[in-house]
Amino acid sequence: MITETSIVVRYAETDQMGIAHHSNYAVWFEQARTEYIKGLGISYSELEARGVMMPLTSLYASYKQPAHYEDVLTIRTRTSYATPIRIRLEYEVFRGDTLLSVGYTEHAFVDSTTFRPKNLKKYQPELYTSLTNAIEPPISALEQK
Repeated sequence: MITETSIVVRYAETDQMGIAHHSNYAVWFEQARTEYIKGLGISYSELEARGVMMPLTSLYASYKQPAHYEDVLTIRTRTSYATPIRIRLEYEVFRGDTLLSVGYTEHAFVDSTTFRPKNLKKYQPELYTSLTNAIEPPISALEQK
């Protein structure tokens, strides 16, 4: 499953050159991840209410072209890897047909009370099945990362 999330670059997200600051990509990835999880049939807040959190364990981004103020961006999100306790989501950021950035985030599934690893396959089997059924091939630009 690949979802698409639209983002409009706000003035506050740009630097003096009018280019979107690199730190915003992490925020945009988070917004896209939230929409992706909704596409699986559950909101992130509902996941947390069920006792599961997804802390970030790794983040990578590669910048190909700059984004500018008022650009309309599309972020394509996919799961490329999932185990009962880990997941990797990958992102492609486009302005129209132009690829601006690729990246990924990796997360652990943990108990929201103890923060210990939580086996999603055991505690949320329907969600785990949805995640594993949604796995897509990795983005080729990220295969060696």
